[in-house]
Amino acid sequence: MSLPASDLSKKADNRTTMELGSVLPETAEVRDGHLWIGGVDMVELARQEGTALYVFDEQDMRHRMEEFMRAFRSRYENSDVLFASKAFMNKAVVRIVQEEGLCLDVSGGGELACALAADFPAERVFVHGNNKTPQELEEAISAGVGRIIVDSRIELARVSEIAGRLGKVQDIYMRITPGVEADTHEYIRTGCEDSKFGFTMLEDFAYTCVGTALETPNVRLAGLHCHIGSQIFALHSFGEAAAVMVEFMARIRDGYGYTIEELDLGGGLGIAYTAEDAPSTIDAFAEVTCASVRELCEQHDLPLPRLLVEPGRSLVANAGVTLYTVGILKTLPGIRKYVAVDGGMSDNIRTALYHADYEPTIANKADEPRSEIVTLCGKHCESGDAVVVDMPLQRADIGDIVCVFGTGAYCSTMASNYNGQVRPAVVFVRDGNARVTTRRETYQDLLARDV
Repeated sequence: MSLPASDLSKKADNRTTMELGSVLPETAEVRDGHLWIGGVDMVELARQEGTALYVFDEQDMRHRMEEFMRAFRSRYENSDVLFASKAFMNKAVVRIVQEEGLCLDVSGGGELACALAADFPAERVFVHGNNKTPQELEEAISAGVGRIIVDSRIELARVSEIAGRLGKVQDIYMRITPGVEADTHEYIRTGCEDSKFGFTMLEDFAYTCVGTALETPNVRLAGLHCHIGSQIFALHSFGEAAAVMVEFMARIRDGYGYTIEELDLGGGLGIAYTAEDAPSTIDAFAEVTCASVRELCEQHDLPLPRLLVEPGRSLVANAGVTLYTVGILKTLPGIRKYVAVDGGMSDNIRTALYHADYEPTIANKADEPRSEIVTLCGKHCESGDAVVVDMPLQRADIGDIVCVFGTGAYCSTMASNYNGQVRPAVVFVRDGNARVTTRRETYQDLLARDV
């Protein structure tokens, strides 16, 4: 794997850090040339805690959670917001989710274990995944989770058997593939028919399986779920998905005499990774979603279901940044300028995986214009190891502290130990205080499982 061809036509960006707009965490500011977040100097924090380092603006995260709750509850009383923990998870953020009144979406046994370790109420946990193991299902049902989102007939049978053996009746959703192709990267598009997720609607398969679910012992079909993808800017896609799902609910009522009580429309609201990105607002997303469900239920003479959505990226991505230290500078005339940092694809795989774009700044030169086009490359033994490709940055010197914005989602949770790299610490900042919520790994951690 190698980097995409350098775009030598790009011009340097004379904007300074604070002109990057919605890419920045809520409390970001520049003081005496340094970048501060949450009232904490990012340069000093990097020196104290080391780099690479994940930093989260706690006020920003809480504010976005509050905005989601307000936006939906003010428009649709019987609604809930679930935090999709696959975006970012540790015990500290789980506690914040609980304090802010959200429910929690988990996608594996480890995520469930983290939720339970943080004393999150199990009845507010929703369990996802296209191939939950029997062990994971038993752990979830034993813990008393609120809903299991069933992804196949095989899984339906497994849930029934385990719940029966444990003497329980488990509430489930069926994940439906609505056939809506969201305008996003093919790797994060999940609502089209060619998907590993959910029950396809082709040839009435999903409809037939609803009948099977209604006849299956030890489970109760509480609702339906769909998710059309991630990083979506075009809100009409959510309206299209709602139309498919509500029509399907009406067909279930008419065909089986059964009323679906809950509808989970998933997540996917896009965020600004670059200064040019113009994502929709939380309010606009809520308006489209809530209005669509209301109007469609009225058209089909259906009672309003409990409505749920599952934001992840849009709650934590812009609240999070990653700090690095510059180690090597290398200029290839007419080709590319490399600025090598002490991290890379082990702490942010998204650039290598999706060709994702990010906005970087030098935290100790935050008031200076970003006058050069550089590739911020990592330290790993891969040609494609880069965090930022061909983006503006201030003139870098060895030892500078680089801050990459918008890394709060799918960076920490997708981190690896490639080349024996220890995973970074996670620090929450708020009101001038910094607290380590996940410590940095050590070499001893890396070796602890070897026997």
